[in-house]
Amino acid sequence: MKLTIAKEQLLNGLQAVQNVVGSRTTLPILSNVLLVAGDGRLELTATDLDVTITCSVEAKVTAAGRTTVPVKKFFGIARELSALDLDIAVDDKAVMTLQAGGSFYKINGLAADEFPPLPSFSQSRAVSLPQDKLKAMLRKTSFAASTDEARYVLNGIFFSLREHKVTLVATDGRRLALTDEEADVPPEAHAEFIVPNKAINEVNRLLGTLGLVEIRFSENQVSFTKAGEGELRVLIMSKLVDGNYPNYRQVIPPEAHERIPLPREEFLSALRRAELMTSEKSNSVKLTFSRNQLAITANTPEVGEARETLAIKYQGKDLAIAFNPAYLLDPLKSLDEEEVAFELIDELSPGVLKTAKPFLYVIMPMRMS
Repeated sequence: MKLTIAKEQLLNGLQAVQNVVGSRTTLPILSNVLLVAGDGRLELTATDLDVTITCSVEAKVTAAGRTTVPVKKFFGIARELSALDLDIAVDDKAVMTLQAGGSFYKINGLAADEFPPLPSFSQSRAVSLPQDKLKAMLRKTSFAASTDEARYVLNGIFFSLREHKVTLVATDGRRLALTDEEADVPPEAHAEFIVPNKAINEVNRLLGTLGLVEIRFSENQVSFTKAGEGELRVLIMSKLVDGNYPNYRQVIPPEAHERIPLPREEFLSALRRAELMTSEKSNSVKLTFSRNQLAITANTPEVGEARETLAIKYQGKDLAIAFNPAYLLDPLKSLDEEEVAFELIDELSPGVLKTAKPFLYVIMPMRMS
């Protein structure tokens, strides 16, 4: 294998794939990046057996070939080199030589045959979405996914591809976020599956704002292929979470008694300030709705107290309800609408945050002391 590659191209490719490689792995091959050179491109692939990322970059290939080298070492050396172009050659013992200006390095690799095989996906079971739309959907839901390993089916985002719609749901049992977007979902692509948090984080990190992302899936795997004008072509593959997602529709409260429009930025700022007066032991803020006014109060004996008042449009009866402020801040930070609607039934029932676009957030109230 022999090629010349622009340092910037190589670094872009390595940055895209190296995140999935753990620092401690029992299999040496999992610390390596698979390099496949041919047809004017260098393809880089890294995996931890659960999530696999492949990225393709331009290169001047004079001899096609395949090899693997330790990804962190390779990235570290390439990043520090001052030359703009790097000459790379690999011999039949998987030893790579790297030359750039007055720098010369040899890196011992492993044979490409040792690298785990990549999963394959059917062409028909596929749905495409604009990258910016999927990125916004993930931003509006991923914060609500559970990280509690005991509840592994909640450790990811539930995808539902049905009736011209892609729906994403995340919950940790105390709050639930749901959003959907219209999409062309052919009958053979109808499906429901759970994508684990680690894969979601990588998709979120690598999605751009231009072009489409194609979602493909099999019985136990999913892939996201992103390609946009002038963007890196990246493929992210992941095992799916094995299990049945709970019936999230049961959690969504019926018709609310009160629907209260709130200015998102003002509400967010006031909550942020009030949260400063909470503690780990006493982590609730009380929202008191009265005629045309919302009072946000936090009272923590060992810290002190806070009171914020906002002018709002509210004509209903006086109502007080308490929430964990962090659970209210998360959705408000992820949205960009100027106004949100807060739907309430009473002091003991879950609250629901909605926007004009398809987004819904259910939050359980806390006991008021």
